Amino acid sequence: MKIVAMIPARYAASRFPGKLMKMLGDKTVIRHTHDNTLATGLFDEVWIVTDSDIIYEEIVSAGGKAVMSKREHESGSDRIAEVVTDMDVEIVVNVQGDTPFVDKTAMQQLVHLFEDKTVQVGSMMLPITDKELLHNPNVVKVVTDKQMNSLFFSRSVIPFIRNEAAKVEHYEHVGIYAFRKEALLSFTKWPITPLEDAEKIECLRFLEHGIPLRMAKVDYKAVGIDTPEDLKRAVEML
Repeated sequence: MKIVAMIPARYAASRFPGKLMKMLGDKTVIRHTHDNTLATGLFDEVWIVTDSDIIYEEIVSAGGKAVMSKREHESGSDRIAEVVTDMDVEIVVNVQGDTPFVDKTAMQQLVHLFEDKTVQVGSMMLPITDKELLHNPNVVKVVTDKQMNSLFFSRSVIPFIRNEAAKVEHYEHVGIYAFRKEALLSFTKWPITPLEDAEKIECLRFLEHGIPLRMAKVDYKAVGIDTPEDLKRAVEML
């Protein structure tokens, strides 16, 4: 099966304008994301999908593949759906442009989910060990069934522990997605659903249409560059 990685990359960002073009060591943030995704060796092609001439030139001048999106989009999923519509591809992995430290092992786990032909959408989850994160509404939580299919995503604590003797783990949703092409294209045609609108979690749209996400349990916390402080921490990590 042909697998491509699509990296949506907007230049504008309300909290940190132009963050993808900021230097992280000797390369820009978007170059790190692109190069590290390519270096996993998991993908037949890696593409940057952008609305910015600057980002386009940054990637193409370094020998990478980039394409300009033609329309304004609500989300990265919508942006990459525009591009893959006419591509001969089966699996599409959405890699966030502001996550420069791409983990090969986690990506491999995600891709392997699609060896099961029934899987339409895949994503990742990480055990929560910090109680502050558990109660933080900015951290999306997920619960699954025994086959690792998502039952629900929420900013609230799920499951709520009424029985203190019950042995359950809490999981954070790691917002990296993989789709069969048809599932991605369907997603972008559906209007925003009530639960998605209430929680502001876009993958709830799949659940409300009866499509669970198959979750991979990973040991990987995506490092996103959302603020200047995040960039400073990324420099230290590099």
